[in-house]
Amino acid sequence: MAGLSDKRMLFVTGKGGVGKSTVAAALGIAAARRGLRTIVAELSGQDRVAAAFGRTDGAGHAHELRLAENLFTISIDAQHALDDYLHLKAGALGGVLSGSRTFHAFLSATPGMRELLTLGKAWELAQPERRAAGTEPYDLVVVDAHATGHGIAALRTPRTFAEIARVGPIAGQGRALDESFTDPAQTAVVAVALAEEMPVNETLGLRRRLRDELGIELALAVVNALVPDRLGPRQARRVADALALAGPGTSPAVAAALQAAHSEHVRAGAQREQVERLTAGLGAEPLTLPYLFAPTVDRDGLELLADRLEAAL
Repeated sequence: MAGLSDKRMLFVTGKGGVGKSTVAAALGIAAARRGLRTIVAELSGQDRVAAAFGRTDGAGHAHELRLAENLFTISIDAQHALDDYLHLKAGALGGVLSGSRTFHAFLSATPGMRELLTLGKAWELAQPERRAAGTEPYDLVVVDAHATGHGIAALRTPRTFAEIARVGPIAGQGRALDESFTDPAQTAVVAVALAEEMPVNETLGLRRRLRDELGIELALAVVNALVPDRLGPRQARRVADALALAGPGTSPAVAAALQAAHSEHVRAGAQREQVERLTAGLGAEPLTLPYLFAPTVDRDGLELLADRLEAAL
């Protein structure tokens, strides 16, 4: 499952709340360490990657922002993607269309158009010869994509537009994106999950849908936030016995410590079972990441996760 660094685009997806944005950012750091000129493109309209690097001024919104050596980020939304597209295709007329309420109403009423525009902008970042004047190409574009269900639909959008339009610039754009997204030499899909039943089920379902609907394979599965199991079998039994014997005379601090140790051991065991189930379903071991005991993931946390993710590159 390794060997992602030779791709031009990585789509990182997963069930909401599993940490896919964190994994996308850490993959970007790992790739930049390898000397790849890398950009992490957020499709959610947020600037979480920039914020993790201490940039809270919104500088990465619709602009390519340098964070570190070889590492950049951008937050893409449909409006700015539309502005770029119209400027490239229609010049001055594009500015008029971009400001037209009627034109925007038409776009809003066209299913999938917003996804096509944002994916088109991410795709443009990955081109060896970029269309926008004064811009440089990237070796790798890591896309913090939509959550699993929406992500599959979004990846199908270019093909749908190409089939419906048949001719014209929209059809051509759709075909170009679809060919890139379904070419394993250019693009890989990375799924992020927690070691819980529903995220594991969704990851296995994602693999099936990628095959059935797009004809591509899941390149890598990442299981995020695994808690450490600090107790061996003998220690676990001793903790369980001590917890069972704890009574009214037991110090509250001791009782709390025993309960915390027991609960973490049980949780770690349950997580191992889910990782084993995912491994069996995929036929390959996922890459695992540790739980970070912090309220938010900052740059130091991302660097730690990047250490583990370098194995995938």
